[in-house]
Parts: sequence; structure tokens; C-alpha cells
Amino acid sequence: MHQLLRMSGILLHPTSLPSPYGIGDLGPEARRFIDFLVDSGQHLWQLLPLTHTGFGDSPYQSFSAFAGQPLLISPDHLKELGLITDELLAGAPSGDLEHVDYSAVIPWKYSLLKSAYEQFLTQPSGALFQDFQKFCEEEAFWLDDYALYMSVKDVNDGRIWLDWPEQFRSPSEDFKTRLTQTYAKEIGYYQFLQFLFFTEWKDLKTYANERGIRIIGDIPLFVSMDSADVWANKHLFQLDTTGYPLAVAGVPPDYFSATGQPWGNPLYNWEVHQADGFSWWIKRIQNQLKILDTLRIDHFRGFEAYWSVPYGEETAINGHWVKAPGMELFTAVKQALGEDLPIIAEDLGVITDEVNALREHFHFPGMKVLQFAFDGGSDNEYLPHNYTPNSVVYTGTHDNETLMQYLECTQDHVRNHIREYMNRPHASNGEFCENLIWMAMSSVGKYCIIPIQDYLGLGKEARMNFPSTLGHNWEWRVRK
Repeated sequence: MHQLLRMSGILLHPTSLPSPYGIGDLGPEARRFIDFLVDSGQHLWQLLPLTHTGFGDSPYQSFSAFAGQPLLISPDHLKELGLITDELLAGAPSGDLEHVDYSAVIPWKYSLLKSAYEQFLTQPSGALFQDFQKFCEEEAFWLDDYALYMSVKDVNDGRIWLDWPEQFRSPSEDFKTRLTQTYAKEIGYYQFLQFLFFTEWKDLKTYANERGIRIIGDIPLFVSMDSADVWANKHLFQLDTTGYPLAVAGVPPDYFSATGQPWGNPLYNWEVHQADGFSWWIKRIQNQLKILDTLRIDHFRGFEAYWSVPYGEETAINGHWVKAPGMELFTAVKQALGEDLPIIAEDLGVITDEVNALREHFHFPGMKVLQFAFDGGSDNEYLPHNYTPNSVVYTGTHDNETLMQYLECTQDHVRNHIREYMNRPHASNGEFCENLIWMAMSSVGKYCIIPIQDYLGLGKEARMNFPSTLGHNWEWRVRK
């Protein structure tokens, strides 16, 4: 039988790293964090999606399923390349060391990146320019649509493409060619940002891998309506003739929300995907596995059946389940990319036997979260004695409270259950934290991932995301 390598690691998104520039990035502090993982005997670094975030700054709502996050580009690296000067770095919004102030960071960082691009254009013959051209050719299948989309979005004051004039919304091939010529410089800017991002990312990943650290990345099942993916591939989604969605994604009422969550993402037209051999999905997963060692797919249950909410509904209550071709999709992905797909299935929430069967058929490990373990009886699947080895164990995820906040807010009967389970009748909350981490580590799960907030014993102030809310999410940073 194939022997599973047991490994542990830390969940920390790069935006949460320390840096003098108001937001964590792929520069020196990311390397320091990798060194810290090595020194701590860890082998895994788990991140949230690395894509270019849209309104609300959520890594799960991006302008492209392929493009990297320009806010993660390192100013120090731009300086090394000779693209910016020290003077430009002087105005960095570096006041708050524990939060990202996106309203200050975004305008500052993009003005820095624009300056770097202008400088780059003055040296069109060097090695950097040749590397850039090679990158544009290799990534053209997604990069061309994305860079055009972002340029046209700027022309239309940043509005979602549904609010653009008709010729921009559904451009003919001729009009697309004209746009590409008209906005060549602007398109080049967005291509350049992606070139910088992926150059830095590949260097960082190599640095990690050479030191025995593997990277676990993350993608959401669905893409954002406000994205190049939907604009350029309308036929792949359930849209009407004007481009508006017929129905949108969400989840039914659950642990997180009594009225469910209408996410608003367009749903896939699975018949079209299936008819062309799932080529878009194969490219998406291939693209991610080129830059990651393992891929966690958020909302895996949607590959078996998804919750379809009529477009325009304010809650997700009136949705219904629709079957999806997960078996056919992952069979096609395996045939294209190889037998052993390094995928983790996010299978939290109400999961059916069919979803479990799909996950088990492809031997994808599922997730076990200790915060869900103690509200129920001994058959609760999140209690460690019920785990199977093909599991990834967490104390909590980016959507949960920190462990300390959970322990402070949980009901007495739950806290007593934890005490009994750990055989620690008089444990304090701080001891609870350490014991729950120890419990996760000593379980039979193949991987164990702990959010860094839980190692540090941090409370509510360090929570990354509050599901179903807007504002003040994705901001938390760790102090140096």
C-alpha cells in the first residue's frame, strides 16, 4: 500500500506578512517566513487564492481565474530591477502594522507599478524585455483576454462589464482587434504586472521547494461575474442573450447563515464544458499546478451538485440542487494531467454520500476542522477518533473564528465536551489552544495545517474573514 507522508504546516496568506509598504508581498519577508517554516520543522505553507482581487478585496472574487494579485508584487524587487527609485517608496502607507488599509494601499501601489512600467518602456532591448515577451507568448491563452478586459474596464471607469456599452460588452472579433491596437500601451501594462507577479512567485516557490517547503494553494469552484473569464467566454456560463446570469451560485441555509448565502457568481454551462472535453477547466487546473505543489478546491461539493439561486433573489432560500458532471470532469483532468492529482477537496458543510463517493473515487483528501468537532455526539465526523488517514486536519480555516475567539465565545457544554475529550478538566483557554493543536497534530490525518493566529493564541482581532459580510475582511497582518 502507498505510504502517505505525514506533514504539517501553517496557513498564512502573503498579504498578512509584515512589510514596510502597508501590505505583505512576495519580497524579503516571504523568504524569511519560509526560513521560519524550515526552522520550525514544518513542510507546508498554505495560502488563499493568489488571484487579482476585485471589489471587497476577497481572494475568492477575482478579475481572472488565472491572473496573479498585483498588490503582492514586491517594491524591493522593482528597486532591484532598476524600475523605481527610493523617493517613490517614501510615501508608502505603512502606519498600521496589524491591518491592510486597502483604500490607502491600492492607489499607492498602482502608482508605483505605473512608474515601474514607464521606466520599463524606456529599455526595450534588454534581457528583461525578452523575458517579458516570452512570458506573453507562453501565457497568451488567458493573458490576452485579461489584459484587454482590464484596459477596457479602465476606459469604462472600472464598472462591471454588464454596465459597459454594447460594443464593449460583446465585442466582435474585428472590434476586439481594434481595441487591442488602440489600447496597446494599457494592455502592455497589465501584461507587465502579470510578468512581474509570476516571475517573483516562481522565484519564491523555488526558494521554498529547495528548502523542503511545499505550497498548498487555493481556488474557488466558481469565478466572479466581474471577470475576464466570463466576459471572454460567455458560452461557458448560464447567461441570457444580453449577458445577465439566468441563475447564480450560493449555498442553502447552514451553520454560517440562516438564509443561506447567495454568492452571485455565474453558474457553469456544464453541457458546453463537457462537449469540448472540459478544456477550460483542464487549462485552469494545469495553470494552478504549474505554480503550486498542491491545490485546495473550495466548495468541492459543487462538482457533484450545486445550489442554483434564481438571479435577483436577495437570499439563497429559494435555490435548488442541480447535478454537475464531477466524475466526467476529473476523469478528463486526470487523462490530461496525469494519474496522481495533488488536490485537496474542501468538503465542509452538509456533505452527501454522493459527494464523498466522488472525492474518494479520485483519492482526494477531505478536510477536518476541530472547531466543528465538539457540538454533538461521539459520531461527529470532525472528532479526531473518526478521522481517516486521507484527511487534512485544521484547527480552523480563514472563514472561522480564531481558536482563541472560538474558546472564549463557545457555550459551556461545548467547552466541557472539549475538557472531557482532552482529559484536561481544569485547562485555561491558552492551554486549550495548545492542546487542540496537539490533538490535530497527533491525529491520523495525512496533513495538519494550523492558522498562524492559533499558534500565536490571538483572538477576534486577528480573524481573516467573516462570511456573508462586507468590509474589514482580508485585512489582518502578523507583526514582525
